[in-house]
Amino acid sequence: MRVKSRHHLRSDEITAIREAVADHLGVDIDGETFELVEFVDADYELVLVDGDPAVFYVDDDEPFLTVRGANDYDPETGVVTVDAGAISFVSDGADVMRPGIVEADDAIREDDLVVIAEETHGKVLAVGRALVDGDDMLGEGGKVVSSIHHVGDELYEFSA
Repeated sequence: MRVKSRHHLRSDEITAIREAVADHLGVDIDGETFELVEFVDADYELVLVDGDPAVFYVDDDEPFLTVRGANDYDPETGVVTVDAGAISFVSDGADVMRPGIVEADDAIREDDLVVIAEETHGKVLAVGRALVDGDDMLGEGGKVVSSIHHVGDELYEFSA
């Protein structure tokens, strides 16, 4: 991933990121420095919080925690939890299927961004987009979350 530009964000931009992430996931991002990184060859922009890749923009206008950010800030809402059998698939970027889900936040609505965590330790494995409401995620068969970013992908491996 080649960096096109990198600059510090203004206080109003930082406030907008903090509010959006708090609304989506119920967490407060605190940090001294917020830097926006734009890439030559990627469809997203990254926000470094104190040098760590904590937030990325999905579809240019929707700030959301990265996998690393979600593991650092421990989301309270917007979480889909998968069983041990789904871990290797989700970690490799697979979409999430109903049989692998053990719990989903009922407040999730179709098209929301969500974090996908494993049930044993609560570690976040991926970020995806809900294809159905949270109360319709458990059950038999069918894809319910489309994966966007996962452990080990280019975004996860990026270091400032």
